[in-house]
Amino acid sequence: MENALILGASGGIGAALAAALETTGTRVTCLSRSADGFDVTDEASVAAHLGALDPGFDLIFCATGGLQIGDHGPEKALSQLTPEAMAAQYALNCIGPAMMLKHSTRLLPRDRPARFAALSARIGSIGDNRLGGWTSYRAAKAALNQVIRCGAVELGRTHPQATCVALHPGTVATDLTRKYLGRHPSVSPEEAAQRLLSVLAGLTAADSGGFFDQHGTPVPF
Repeated sequence: MENALILGASGGIGAALAAALETTGTRVTCLSRSADGFDVTDEASVAAHLGALDPGFDLIFCATGGLQIGDHGPEKALSQLTPEAMAAQYALNCIGPAMMLKHSTRLLPRDRPARFAALSARIGSIGDNRLGGWTSYRAAKAALNQVIRCGAVELGRTHPQATCVALHPGTVATDLTRKYLGRHPSVSPEEAAQRLLSVLAGLTAADSGGFFDQHGTPVPF
């Protein structure tokens, strides 16, 4: 039986991932702020919660993140940027996952394939940015992609069979994104979870450090 750890399991995608894995017989451990006090913006909280777990997870999935934080929504122009909003985005969407990666590498086995995945977003791609806007969110996700790339390089030295990737889930209809969907087509968290798990099943250590969409297609950094 495989073991999976879902970080941010109370969110739409996180909860759907946990449910989908459980149907396959995977033993799933869930952590979230609402249920466990798992605060991804506080390294002490991340270290304490992950430090209490025993090694042996075949999959660790960071499903945390946020588009609007407090009263700060996505900016439409540079004139709307504030240091506070940018710092909040970076703390939640980059530093949080970075601390989760830092404190969870000891939980991954070294003698067999294992996977660490973090939810990123296509909008964080620099090469794919043709519209501008949403600067704080874009920048935080771009920084997350770099963290994943660095982490993959380091993991490759100690966990040669590990795969460390950033994943774009597509446009998913959750409470956090619903007001920004407009006329864009979206999928349910359940469908997004199935797609993401299918992508992960097809990746190997040779793909580590990559950024992939919900269909398994590489996304430019």
